[in-house]
Amino acid sequence: MTGRRKYGDGCAAAHALDLVGERWGLLIVRELLLGPKRFTDLREGLPAASSNSLSLRLKDLEESGVIRRRKYGSPATVWVYELTEWGKDLEPILIHLGRWGRRSPVRDRETPSSVDALMLAMRSRFRPEADPALSMVMAIRLAQDLFSVKVDKGFLTIERGDPAHPDVVIDTDLPTLATLVRQAPPKEALPTDVKGDQEAAWRFFSTL
Repeated sequence: MTGRRKYGDGCAAAHALDLVGERWGLLIVRELLLGPKRFTDLREGLPAASSNSLSLRLKDLEESGVIRRRKYGSPATVWVYELTEWGKDLEPILIHLGRWGRRSPVRDRETPSSVDALMLAMRSRFRPEADPALSMVMAIRLAQDLFSVKVDKGFLTIERGDPAHPDVVIDTDLPTLATLVRQAPPKEALPTDVKGDQEAAWRFFSTL
């Protein structure tokens, strides 16, 4: 470890906070939930974190077994960080933490979020009971960030990459998508960058 302070408490929850409770720890996990990233990608998703702070937290998380560093791609390989299987188990914790934090009376709702934070918010807001019959595949394209969003039998799956045959395509920017996620518009008020099955798009955002 990098000399960080510990709680000195035998409770497993205290030990978990020893591992991921330092500043930027859980947000690094959030940024890696949808797949591996380079250091520069993490810096882009966490612009308020200094390079030194980010490097220290990555080292801590790697030593703790939460993330790992490996070479990615061929033939021009790059070093990326990714969650271990144990690290991926933090996803439901982050989702519930987001639901809890969303009800905060002092939260600043104007502070911008990263793309990955918005995708996680989409997962935390999804209410399958709102439309049990919904089945659709949606492509979300935000500059270089591509996501596949699938709903089938009450389950929501979000992955990096462009789906092969989407029912809906949204080629947009982060503020517009954030508005769709946080406040579903009336069907007739969907933005013009929603292409394809407008009905499916409206039904999906109405479940959030």
